Amino acid sequence: MIFVTGGNGFIGSRVVYTLLEKGYSVKVLLRKNSKTDRIDSLPITRCYGDVLDLPSLQAGMQGCSGVIHLACMIKGHDMVSPKMSQIVIEGSKNVFEAAKNLKVVYVSSSNAINGTTTPVLQNEESSFSLPKDPYLYAWAKNQVEQLCKIKVKRGAQIVIVNPSTVLGPNDYDQITCGYFAYFARTNPIFSCTGGINIVHVDDVANGIVAALEKGAVGERYFLGGENLTLREAGRLAQSCLCQKKLMIPLNNNLALFLSKYCRKLLPVHSSLIPYACRYWFFNNKKAQKELGATFRPARQTLEETLGWMKQKQMI
Repeated sequence: MIFVTGGNGFIGSRVVYTLLEKGYSVKVLLRKNSKTDRIDSLPITRCYGDVLDLPSLQAGMQGCSGVIHLACMIKGHDMVSPKMSQIVIEGSKNVFEAAKNLKVVYVSSSNAINGTTTPVLQNEESSFSLPKDPYLYAWAKNQVEQLCKIKVKRGAQIVIVNPSTVLGPNDYDQITCGYFAYFARTNPIFSCTGGINIVHVDDVANGIVAALEKGAVGERYFLGGENLTLREAGRLAQSCLCQKKLMIPLNNNLALFLSKYCRKLLPVHSSLIPYACRYWFFNNKKAQKELGATFRPARQTLEETLGWMKQKQMI
């Protein structure tokens, strides 16, 4: 039995599906008001509680052999929420405490590795240098990773995975596909000078389960596919949609100014702008070599994502 937090979410639901497909029994942590549409048809055990409620975690993990911790705050307005540190850091502390005798996969983020001002290829050994403001989400995730290191030194069995920009069908809340909705709907397109790494949600789910099965305790694995500048990502999205639009570079300093003082003028949530002004370029060889992870091309990922969005009339 594998205990999963955040198992009703975009990535989490695919992790639950992958676990079931591989023959595992799955117990999913849920709140009473959790949306469960993505997992309602799956044969799971439901455990009601909260990552901030340690006793509920301890009770839920009874009889489990492993834990996958995905629960987080990831919507645009959450990125700067005062609750971010509490949910991400304190919630993770509770998960690790409840699971102290179990193997845990902590699902962090590529943002917790680092973002750069120039297109530098990073890896799992790169040093984090981002300030807490305006990178609260990245900072909080990195703080949990520092906690993981301390826990491992004390005997905990924790493996860290760092997914990049995760795309694919069933992102109903437009957690990550919303940026590509902007590319699809808008003309002209204004783009910051930055870059992203694109990965399919199913490749991430497979990588997370592989980390549970094969990941070395104390190690970190980047889960991501192709590195693209935002301009390249916009062009690729247009190609997938058979569109041709004018793309206008937006000065990063101006974009950051607008994100602070003129938020209503922005087509995306202001909290995302500082991230769009950085390059999130990474090497995925470690996950391929040690976990057997595979990652499909960015075009294929975008075609599936945008095709689903058109079907759902999101674009």
